[in-house]
Amino acid sequence: MVHSSPAVHHAPPDPRRWQALTLISVAQFMLILDVTVVNVALPDIGADLGLGRATLTWVVTAYTLFFGGLMLLGGRLADLFGTRRLMLTGLGVFVLASLTSGLASDAALLVGGRIGQGVGAALLSPAALATVTTTFHGAERNRALGVWAAIGGAGSAIGVLLGGALTAGPGWRWIFFINVPVGLTVLVALPLAVRARTAPPERQRVDLPGALLVTAATASLIYGLVNAGDAGWGDVLTVAALAAAVILYTVFTMIERSVRSPLMRVRLLAQRPVLSGAFLMLVATGLLIGLFFLGSFYLQRHQGFSALLTGLLFLPVAIGTGVGAHLGGHLVGRLDGRVPAVTGLALAAIGTGLVALFGMSPGVLVTGLVIASIGLGAVFVSATTTALALVAHHESGLASGVVNTFHELGGAIGVAVVSSLAAPSLTGHGLTGFTSAFTAWAVTGVVAALVAIALVPSGRLPVLDGPHVH
Repeated sequence: MVHSSPAVHHAPPDPRRWQALTLISVAQFMLILDVTVVNVALPDIGADLGLGRATLTWVVTAYTLFFGGLMLLGGRLADLFGTRRLMLTGLGVFVLASLTSGLASDAALLVGGRIGQGVGAALLSPAALATVTTTFHGAERNRALGVWAAIGGAGSAIGVLLGGALTAGPGWRWIFFINVPVGLTVLVALPLAVRARTAPPERQRVDLPGALLVTAATASLIYGLVNAGDAGWGDVLTVAALAAAVILYTVFTMIERSVRSPLMRVRLLAQRPVLSGAFLMLVATGLLIGLFFLGSFYLQRHQGFSALLTGLLFLPVAIGTGVGAHLGGHLVGRLDGRVPAVTGLALAAIGTGLVALFGMSPGVLVTGLVIASIGLGAVFVSATTTALALVAHHESGLASGVVNTFHELGGAIGVAVVSSLAAPSLTGHGLTGFTSAFTAWAVTGVVAALVAIALVPSGRLPVLDGPHVH
């Protein structure tokens, strides 16, 4: 039975709301950009600073790890202390960390800077989305959320190209330096366009232990996965790190069930739609970001392509994600979330399997990655729509936070896994490592498609205003 909602009376529209959306979009665009912009620059960073495979893996994963691990905490802090305050704080941290990353002279400073970027992004992103949803109402909110959703695809696509252009031009450090003037401009202008909102009178406790536990658990998991690439899966440190991750995740689950204001409502993951969306987002992001990582090393280190040419070759791959998302949206609206999920994962398996079977040539690689990216774009839409369309309205914010968290953590875990699988090739010893990694990615796509058939609910779903990721 459908119940009509009581009329809601909103305050007069803020005359500065579109200026605010523009500034918030620029800030969010930088956050998304920094997920992919670094991939094309990795070979140059490694050569300049003398970094090995494991450290370069952390250059990618440190950002997405802390972005995803602390995102739910960022959302809670925005509720408690006000969204504008958290946006400004997060943006300030992100700008300072970007400067640190650009000036880094060794691995510790670079990875530390990337961690700082992730912390800043985790504070900024949920507060920015909350500001958009509370500033706009009715049809305008749909338009604003459509702009927000488009930023994700555009940021990923432009990140690959911009990373190649900056690395080939002024140098890899400018993939970080470029954030500084843009970020400072937004930092000055944002208070003039966004109203300060009072925090709620009753402040709940912040689940800091939960945030630290889930981040530590994921960091331990990634360390074990990366270490396996050098020392093997039976190495004592590998086994200890993976076992510690299991223990920490278990403790996190127990704490979240017992605290009064949990960071994540574990029972939400027991709901099939949310579990389906989280699973699809984790797998799809892991596959896609892992492919960017693999392709960048292959094209530059084994084919001798420049960073700019590599970025140009990746552009159709990034665009393919947007095309797949568009097609996936039509399938979700006309059929259900299961069809684009299963079809998309099958395409990912076909694309990566094509590379594994027919050899590592640039033409085969780009063709396979374009096929895979179209499929994964559809999976992203299915993940978000399934998770948010079938949960109770009052839990939609929590469900969105869970799915967004799995998006970032999926990228971190995917890069760690693929880095270990391809370790021999990443260190310059033939192409067998690349073949193994692409084969594993194809198998993962097939297995995930089979899981999706059983897990993702069937039935027509309402179409959202684009994938509300980040």
